[in-house]
Formats: sequence, structure tokens, C-alpha cells
Amino acid sequence: MKKLMKRMLGATSDRNFMHVIENIEVLVSKVLSIFMVIVILVTIGDLGIFIFKELFAVPYGKFNSTLYKIFGLFLNILIALEILENITAYLRRHVFQVELVIVTSLIAVARKIIILDLEKVPGIDIIGLGIAILALSISYLIIRLSNSKDAS
Repeated sequence: MKKLMKRMLGATSDRNFMHVIENIEVLVSKVLSIFMVIVILVTIGDLGIFIFKELFAVPYGKFNSTLYKIFGLFLNILIALEILENITAYLRRHVFQVELVIVTSLIAVARKIIILDLEKVPGIDIIGLGIAILALSISYLIIRLSNSKDAS
């Protein structure tokens, strides 16, 4: 009975508990990376189908109007690739790289600006996107400078 109690107490120690939590984090990260690869492949297929339809189904001269949709789909794939990079970086080092998260956010905001219909969006939204870009850019600069000082 004492042996059983000792094993149960050993299994609930902080070190063992944290080991279980780390294993769960790694498992979740691996599952997320597999799902993200599936999302990227499906999105590439969707982009290919969309481009094919637009090239051969749209009357001549109307392709320019759908060009922004195509750019948005391309940037969606880039954002998904950045998220996959975040997940794989976590799997390699077991830390979140804030620099990658900020770059992903910058791409997402840039995508929003590229596909933005300026005639339908109020000015306050454009100002908000500008402030978001400024804040993310300053954050990226601060992190880059601190990383370069740490490397020196």
C-alpha cells in the first residue's frame, strides 16, 4: 500500500506533471501542423480553380477586376505558410517566436489593405489599419534590434 501511495504521489509531482503538459503541447502542435498543411494544399487547389475559371470564363477585359481577389488568395496562402512556420518553430525550440507572429500580422494587415474597396470603407477604418501597421512595424523594429543586440 505504501508503494502504491508513493507511486501516485510521484506521478503527481510538478516535474512529472510538466512533462505530461509538454507532451500534450507537442502533440497538439503536430496535429495543428498537419491540419495547416491540409489547409494550404486545399487553398492552393482553390486558387488554381479560381484562376482557371477567371481566365477562361470571364469576358475579355474583366480579369483586372478579379485581380485583387487573386492577390487576396495568394496572401491567404502566405499567411497560412507563416502560421505553419510559427508552429514548426515552436516544435523545434518550444518557444513562440514573437518576430514571426508580428510578420504574420503584418502580412494579414497588408492583405486587408490590398483587397480593400476604398469606395465602401469609411475613413476611420483606413486610419485604424494605418495605426495597426505603424504599431506592428515599430514592434517588429524593436524586436529586430533586441535580437541583433542579443546575438552580438
